[in-house]
Amino acid sequence: MSTTPSPVAGTSPSAGNASSAGQGAAAAPGAPRDGILSAEGIAALAQAGGILTASPFAADQIQPASLDLRLGARAWRVRTSFLPGASRAVSACVARLSFHEIDLRPGAVLETGCVYIAELQESLALPETLAAAANPKSSTGRIDVFTRVITDRAEAFDQVEAGYRGPLYAEISPRTFPVLVRTGSRLSQIRFRRGTVRLRDDELVALHARSPLVTAAAPSFHGGVAVSVDLAGFDGLIGYRAKRHTGLVDVDAPGRHAAAEFWEPLPADGSGSLILDPGQFYILASKESVQVPPDHAAEMVPFDPLVGEFRVHYAGFFDPGFGYAGAGGTGARAVLEVRSRDVPFLLEDGQIVGRLVYERMEAVPRMLYGAGAGSNYQAQGLKLSKHFA
Repeated sequence: MSTTPSPVAGTSPSAGNASSAGQGAAAAPGAPRDGILSAEGIAALAQAGGILTASPFAADQIQPASLDLRLGARAWRVRTSFLPGASRAVSACVARLSFHEIDLRPGAVLETGCVYIAELQESLALPETLAAAANPKSSTGRIDVFTRVITDRAEAFDQVEAGYRGPLYAEISPRTFPVLVRTGSRLSQIRFRRGTVRLRDDELVALHARSPLVTAAAPSFHGGVAVSVDLAGFDGLIGYRAKRHTGLVDVDAPGRHAAAEFWEPLPADGSGSLILDPGQFYILASKESVQVPPDHAAEMVPFDPLVGEFRVHYAGFFDPGFGYAGAGGTGARAVLEVRSRDVPFLLEDGQIVGRLVYERMEAVPRMLYGAGAGSNYQAQGLKLSKHFA
């Protein structure tokens, strides 16, 4: 959910602004604080040589709690997705599995149903105390581009071990729309994490009492805050279903695509339900409005797969200030990117589809996610990605 941040009066990067909810033991004087790195922490990490770049950062590349990752000059069409495992570099796997190399500098079309590996402009030289995790950007998830970050010797996608030194790559697989990308396109984002920062359920309850996290009358706190789907409708709609056989989506062209050419609106019919067709992609919205306090970040994680054969929310990062009243929001719905796996599945209004986990920030960022500086999804309801007019 990262995008352009906005300033909020009364916040500063000092540790003293952090919530007492969910805090661990106090750090020794002068020692780095456990938590998700803020924008200022990310900038300091880069200045210290922990983030290396092929070209200088773009002005808006560092977000309140994450860093956008940019495609490099080359990509490869590969036979299959893969993980390199504990002893191999990504480049060795690409050499074995690639069909051909693609020059991204002039722009290139990535076709649906294909798997690509792309160089990223950013590489890492992390200290032993710092790990990282990646996620698709919100706008990437909303156009159903499946993307994951891979490191050398990786045994899991989107996870960067503490102390990692080496290049970063993106696996990219458009699922619904072919996309036009180029060197510098941003499909993924990365968060840097020091220590154990995820809030336990009792800490979530305490944080919710101080600063309401969702608008539900009786929120469920079990492995995160429960989020359910709204199928009652927004101005007569319950969501959108992606069309097949459409034109290209240029990932760097916000507002230049006609929504009607890519999406079928789904009218609210009063049933409060929706049958998901296998292989179809849907944009829906949460029933609850969500808020992320300035001293925390959040992430949407899938709900228990045993409750249904569907996947929700490919792009799960929520920045400090998302939906927060002090950052131009009064709560914002979580937009849900939904796909049924192998069989039709009936979703019903109010059904739990995911959980929000909250993590402490190491410091409150000077700039929060918010509408004041052009954030795309602050105070959102049911909303397509920024690419569509």
